[in-house]
Amino acid sequence: MHDRDLSLLRQFLHEPTAPFRETHIVQLVAETLHAAHVPFFIDPAGNVVVGAKSASTYKKLLRKASREPLRIFVAHMDHPGFHGVRWLSPTTLHATWHGGAPVRGLSGAKVWVADENGYVALGRLKKPRLDKTRKRFLDATVQIERNAWLKRPPADALFGGFRAYAPVWTEGKRLYTKAADDLVGVFAVVHTALRLFSGRKKRDAPFIGLLTRGEEVGFVGMLAHLEHGWFAQAKRPLVCVSLETSRTLPGADIGKGPVVRLGDRRTVFDPGCLHVLTEVAERVLPGQHQRRIMDGGACEATAALAYQLPAIGISVPLGNYHNESFERRTRGRPAPEYVHLNDVAGLLKLCEGLMRPKLDWATPWENTRRALRRNFQQQRRQLGKSAKKSGKRR
Repeated sequence: MHDRDLSLLRQFLHEPTAPFRETHIVQLVAETLHAAHVPFFIDPAGNVVVGAKSASTYKKLLRKASREPLRIFVAHMDHPGFHGVRWLSPTTLHATWHGGAPVRGLSGAKVWVADENGYVALGRLKKPRLDKTRKRFLDATVQIERNAWLKRPPADALFGGFRAYAPVWTEGKRLYTKAADDLVGVFAVVHTALRLFSGRKKRDAPFIGLLTRGEEVGFVGMLAHLEHGWFAQAKRPLVCVSLETSRTLPGADIGKGPVVRLGDRRTVFDPGCLHVLTEVAERVLPGQHQRRIMDGGACEATAALAYQLPAIGISVPLGNYHNESFERRTRGRPAPEYVHLNDVAGLLKLCEGLMRPKLDWATPWENTRRALRRNFQQQRRQLGKSAKKSGKRR
């Protein structure tokens, strides 16, 4: 990965975010795209639509008569975290948790606290409360240990998440951070847009980036976009490409390349479009990608499929998914997430490969069908011989 790309990735990973508190990510996306003259706009739900300068331009792109499907790269801007609810004392904040989380080692866990201006305090969790199944983190108090405010802000202006050694750092090829899911995907969408729209590149690429809010609590931003009816106006083929940072699993190992995601915890993905993605991966990353159903969680491809849109997915294997350690000594306790830089670089190559013109989206199985037919023609005589012998035995 180029130093410039790594620098941009680190910027995204540094920013604070939580469900419905994605302001800082939106600002960084806007600043980056504006500086490169890449068109974008904010939809009514606060999602960032990359590749169109306005709602009317977006609708024209969807209505454009073309055999080239519009690739809609989807990534979410939030990560599990807490919202402030009320002050219990001058330094004690009651907070509710939103999204997945560890359920062990929560008492005394270090957290960061932010508001619309950025990081404003450090603290520790106290009195964590789980649901009756002991599998879901509900709320806790945050004991403020150090703050940067002159006047205490309103409780509901604050949000936060688990604090690590630093917001982001590297150890060899591993990139550690407070939150990789799904800021790595957001970076990949922005990077793809920068390559497509900057310089002398054509500005009519069949590309849209959709950066969504509130994914960690049920794909809320994606659903708002779908419910708005944007895609119902399409007169061209569409394919949604979910870009995720997904829990590492056997066969989806960190450092062995990005994963052609065959499905998630809820469903398998579109077989024809997956075949196109597989062929792209074999061409641009031979021996450097993986294929698996990533059933450690669900993603926005499920939402797209539920609304009858073809969808596929690409995942970067993620260590310590949702800040939960999977190491033997610290299993189930808060920990920094981490990814491998080679996997992220592979993700960028797959995104670029999917944007190549004249991929076999309309007839993805044609080459396979021809190969099967050739073999059938070679072997069909055996069917006749064996059928006659079977008839004589009777």
